[in-house]
Amino acid sequence: FIKFCKGNLIRPMLRMEHQPLVRGSSSPCKLPSWTLLLTVCAVGIGGTFQYGYNVSIINAPTQHIHKFLNETWSSRYQKELNPDLLTFLWSLIASIFSLGGLCGALIGGSMAIRLGRKGALLMNNLIAILASILMGISFPTGLFELLIAGRFLIGINSGVGLCVQPLYIGEFAPKHLRGGLAMGTSIFLTGGILTGQIIGLRELLGGEKHWPLLLSSSCIPALAQLLFLPWFPESPRYLLIDRGDELSCAKALKRFHGSSEYRREMEDIQRECFALDGEKPKKPWQLFTDRGVRWQLITIIVMTMGQQLSGINAIYFYATYIFEQAGILAEKIPYVTLGTGVSECLTALSCELYWMPYLSMACVFAFILSFGLGPGGITNTLTAELFVQSSRPAAYMIAGTVSWISFFTVGMLFPFIVNGLKQYCFVVFLLECFFVAAFIFLIIPETKNKSFLEIKKEFHKLNFGRNARKKETELYERRQLQDEFLKISA
Repeated sequence: FIKFCKGNLIRPMLRMEHQPLVRGSSSPCKLPSWTLLLTVCAVGIGGTFQYGYNVSIINAPTQHIHKFLNETWSSRYQKELNPDLLTFLWSLIASIFSLGGLCGALIGGSMAIRLGRKGALLMNNLIAILASILMGISFPTGLFELLIAGRFLIGINSGVGLCVQPLYIGEFAPKHLRGGLAMGTSIFLTGGILTGQIIGLRELLGGEKHWPLLLSSSCIPALAQLLFLPWFPESPRYLLIDRGDELSCAKALKRFHGSSEYRREMEDIQRECFALDGEKPKKPWQLFTDRGVRWQLITIIVMTMGQQLSGINAIYFYATYIFEQAGILAEKIPYVTLGTGVSECLTALSCELYWMPYLSMACVFAFILSFGLGPGGITNTLTAELFVQSSRPAAYMIAGTVSWISFFTVGMLFPFIVNGLKQYCFVVFLLECFFVAAFIFLIIPETKNKSFLEIKKEFHKLNFGRNARKKETELYERRQLQDEFLKISA
């Protein structure tokens, strides 16, 4: 039966599916449509832009927040604030953002399943608006607790955004453009960092009188996304695989790819749908017991820890503190800090150009440039590529959890590392970067221009070994043939 199907029905169809991918085809080189580009912008402004923006803006008003804490404590308890307690409160204000991010990562996958990718992002903006209100009124009310609460809520917003945005983009982007469009995650993140550093200059909102406005300005990206994102379609993969709505999926694909080009993506989604065979979205703990995704899971955990423990966020959270210890004049520190944001933003914008690897070699010791070329732009994209639809939201929840725990650890411990190791404080991060680089070189296969199912096959050798791989492949192909035959018959 299977031989008959394969010889008489399936082979001609497979030849038709793969025909445009042969050499000389123009499809893989086609530029993204305006709808694709504008959707990336609408998603990014309230997603990773918020993360980058809120990582960087807390750095500018460091001295003003210290003064606010001292004055509030003295007014409330009629005594001076202990310096060690001041350091702890400041570390808490900076680092509780990452605890909120952890909570956001834990709920982001569930929101994406229940509300859809677009719906989760829209709902997430309400959290950002509430957080902005709390941070804005903390100073006039004399309640630094509201500042802590606001930072926690904006952390939740950033955690959900970091989870759902790359998930959404990875699902609607065609495979030959997935890497380029997914770089929107990194571009908006670094753009948020740079924007926060610019707005945080004392000539703008970084002065003593305006720092509450600086912290509450997070509502602007949230309002922008609420205004623009509803005009764009939901994730086609979510519509077909999770909701079974083929008509809405086809309409979304036509919007994204055009009426003449959407069929290829539709067929790719249908193949993934048939391969899943009605499998429901998995919970995060289920991935840990699934041998079929063992090495994919190890990969995203190592990559995510590598991204956060590389030391990049220590620079953005504590840039003022680091440069003060280095002896740079206080009035020049905001402009030196601005240079770090410019460096990473430039690498995010230009990492698709062919000459950038040579620049990376020349600037191997330029920490921020290297980060922008590597983990800063790739990690979130890789998580979308290594998992199929049923496992992808749970994978993002696990990756987000690891990311935010690592983030919080660095945020809390780095001031003490600086005090202990002085100018050698980044040696710890250097060792970690060497380990992650070796893991990437030895383990991770290339994913460029491959479908999610093709990438899954790449990991069969690691997950099941050589003998088991052959058996799994045969079973998989047999089920594919049966599904395709049933589809043709229907």
